[in-house]
Amino acid sequence: MNLPNLRILAAALLLALVFALAACQQKPAAPSVPADPTSAPANTKTNFYFVKGVIKELKPDGRTAIIEHEAIPNYMDAMTMPLRVKNTNELASLHPGDQVFFRMVVTDFEGWIDQVTKTGTAPAVTPGTTNAPGAKPKGAFRRVRDVLPLNIGDAVPDYPLTNHLGQAISLGQFKGQALALTFIFTRCPFPEFCPRMGNNFQATAKKLAALTNAPTNWHLLSITFDVEFDTPSVLKGYAARYPADPAHWSYATGAQIEIDALTEQFGLGFAREGTIFNHNLRTVVIDAAGRVQSILIGNEWKPEELIAELVKAAKVTAAAAETKGK
Repeated sequence: MNLPNLRILAAALLLALVFALAACQQKPAAPSVPADPTSAPANTKTNFYFVKGVIKELKPDGRTAIIEHEAIPNYMDAMTMPLRVKNTNELASLHPGDQVFFRMVVTDFEGWIDQVTKTGTAPAVTPGTTNAPGAKPKGAFRRVRDVLPLNIGDAVPDYPLTNHLGQAISLGQFKGQALALTFIFTRCPFPEFCPRMGNNFQATAKKLAALTNAPTNWHLLSITFDVEFDTPSVLKGYAARYPADPAHWSYATGAQIEIDALTEQFGLGFAREGTIFNHNLRTVVIDAAGRVQSILIGNEWKPEELIAELVKAAKVTAAAAETKGK
């Protein structure tokens, strides 16, 4: 190869080296941001449902509407439930009684609605008719017991229940243990309600079991208020969704009159018409002496809060025994 060709080849190699070094020094491209800010991470499943309903109430926070909605095929029965929006403009021009069409967005751990559009106004309800709020079908009769609300420090009555293994149990048998109980029904699929109670209990059980010097005298109890559908065998199948040590977590049902009384004492309200449930959320910690220690309202509490309450509640037995021995 002659000298001019060698020079051309050397220049080409030098130029290639310069480009290679420049490429190595470039910063990696920033990850692209999804166009839809509500889109979930790639490892989270997201489902979309288009639903019709009627607004029953708008909460002062501007982000929550209680909506009576139609059945959603292959997802949930018709229900009345609080549903939240991420943008307050979605609810700004709406009022109770408005018929709406909306999109329900559901991920593994979160749910909300958007694209809320008014489609009309629901017909007025005549008081005393079977379609009035709280009305029962003709001939329906349900016994109830008059009970007083339970406050912090009150002793909890010994309610008889049946666990998911078909065994008779009672709240009284958990004395000596810190007991956390919450209320669910297995046909509730919306991730921010009953499933969140299950996920929080599962996280609580896992973290508490791994906690250094943690007490061992604690138990979690998920109680259904859908007693007709949620038989022990149904509860047993539901428990399989949240694998945990059965020695520390169980599910229970009971006679309707007992469940009504228990839920009322803790401020949990639920109304049912057919398969439609309208309910709020309560999680209660009972100390090892059988007294109310704390009542967690709604679904915003974290497993760490419940763990702290259970650890504190579990120590009551030793403290009471010490006092008694003096």
